[in-house]
Amino acid sequence: MSNTDKMRFETRDLTAENRKKLAELFPGVVAEGKVNIDLLRAYVGEEIFKDEAYEFTWVGKRAAIAEAGRPIRKTLRPVIEDETTPTGEDSTGKPYCSSGSRNWDTTENLYIEGDNLEVLKLLQESYLGKIKMIYIDPPYNTGNDFIYRDDFAMTREEYEEQLDLLDEAGNRLFKNTETNGRFHSDWCSMMYPRLVLARNLLRDDGVIFISIDDNEYVALRSLCDEIFGRSSFLASFVWRRRSSSALDQSKCSTDHEYVLAYTGANFSALYGVEKDYKGYSNPDNDPRGPWIPGDLTVGMTADMRPNQYYDLVDPKTGKIYKPNYNRVWSYIRESMEKLVADNRIVFPDDTSKRPMKKRFASELDSDTNPQSTWLDNVGMNTEATRQMIELFGKSYFNYSKPCSLIKTLIKQATSNNKESIVLDFFSGSATTAHAVMQLNAEDGGKRKFIMVQLPEVCAEGTEAYKAGYPNICEIGKERIRRAGDRIKAENKDKPGIENLDIGFRVFKLDSSNMNDVYYAPADYSQGMLAMMEDNIKADRTDLDLLFGCLLEWGLSLSLPHTWEEIEGCTVHTYNGGDLIACFDENVPESVVREIANRQPLRAVFRDSSFASSPGKINVFEIFKLLAPNTTVKVI
Repeated sequence: MSNTDKMRFETRDLTAENRKKLAELFPGVVAEGKVNIDLLRAYVGEEIFKDEAYEFTWVGKRAAIAEAGRPIRKTLRPVIEDETTPTGEDSTGKPYCSSGSRNWDTTENLYIEGDNLEVLKLLQESYLGKIKMIYIDPPYNTGNDFIYRDDFAMTREEYEEQLDLLDEAGNRLFKNTETNGRFHSDWCSMMYPRLVLARNLLRDDGVIFISIDDNEYVALRSLCDEIFGRSSFLASFVWRRRSSSALDQSKCSTDHEYVLAYTGANFSALYGVEKDYKGYSNPDNDPRGPWIPGDLTVGMTADMRPNQYYDLVDPKTGKIYKPNYNRVWSYIRESMEKLVADNRIVFPDDTSKRPMKKRFASELDSDTNPQSTWLDNVGMNTEATRQMIELFGKSYFNYSKPCSLIKTLIKQATSNNKESIVLDFFSGSATTAHAVMQLNAEDGGKRKFIMVQLPEVCAEGTEAYKAGYPNICEIGKERIRRAGDRIKAENKDKPGIENLDIGFRVFKLDSSNMNDVYYAPADYSQGMLAMMEDNIKADRTDLDLLFGCLLEWGLSLSLPHTWEEIEGCTVHTYNGGDLIACFDENVPESVVREIANRQPLRAVFRDSSFASSPGKINVFEIFKLLAPNTTVKVI
């Protein structure tokens, strides 16, 4: 058995992959694992800049860039316990169920607990280029410590070097470095690798929306311009978050926030704003249907468009309508005559008024107008608070976004693909999941959500803690449960509402399923190896191993899963045969043959399932004979 037959259970090394791609494009640029930047610039025809040039940078940027490509050895462990058994009561006395999934067997939604940086790395294979829309509401860096404390630590000497406080001889230079310090740098270092990984997950026709306020707006624009490309910038929407003005001696009240939008390379368009047809009518019973009068002039002078400056005559009455010298007719005479003959021009009785052109509703190119940059038709922060109170009796979040805002964004991005995946990796109170379910109920969509949230502990004394919620994730999951129930109840008479997916599979970030010896056998003595013959951690279940394999092989985590007993062995089948796995000890040859006869795309066994190396070799020989197209690996 070769090493390629064993699964590695390590996320992609994106940095190494990028070097490999460069080497394939430009042989000689990469030597001994290092990139010759000067040679690369020569290959692409760029001058090597000796002088200063614009660059968005900060202390710690190099570490943040490296972090995006650094592999990790972790996994996502499924938590299947359903919601049927309450685990506590909230402040209203209503029971809630912590930790577990809802409708595990049927749902296509995911809720993942863990640091989003590591979770995003784990999702790189399974969801690469598959996410239609991403919405995030990251920490605004308003002065409070944000919870994502990535390890970008450096010595004072390293810090000063990156700030250019030392010259080449090591002499200290005078520079005012305390103006910005590490305040903004830490935030940029936190955001950069997460946005890089998010970009990888985004579809070519996808869009990412990011909420932000004035505090880090400029920095976020610069980060996104660099990561997604300046040409990918779509808009900076303005959202009004409150109606009352803040008391400020400056008499300037900042009542808004922004939603930055960046798109994939093949993004087409947002949905737009639905047109209002109230002004359309058909007073003359035109067979082409309702119409509305439209302007028949253009903002050009007679000198600029002399062939569009002429008297217009009503053929029925003979009345003459004079043109305006500063605003001529929209058409030349010949074209205008065709429109008149086709009954597309409306002539008023008063010749001092302008004739108008019929614009038919049936001939409109689209039912929507372009989206305004002002999102003023959605709710404010007060709506978000009210929604939490309606669901929980209290609001446990001060600055969550209203469901209507995120629902509007989802509708804009996914109306042409109502089976899209929506990702939020700063999910907080899970408003995005609520919005996905609500929109699906309204338009019959089958959108799926992936929520990622760090299980930040609720401090003792907080209302959430008193209500029995130990961390933010428990509030988010319970919000999805209650919102789903409420949406179904409010739409109980709507056809097909019983099929609305209000469930979610729960996964928790954890250390690798494999013992360290699996990765670094050279660090262990022969005696230690004998003691650790089983390379899998003792507390890991079959499902832990199965979903670890799914991540390794790049399979979605929301597909159907079944299991059965075959000759006393538990056999797992994922998505009808995309993968079949058996992790039992001493798997008999007959079970191996049965699995092979089913012709799965992939098959995986435990390394210790076979008593000897010849036994392992025999497994591969069986598959070569019975299922030659099946990829077989062991863990």
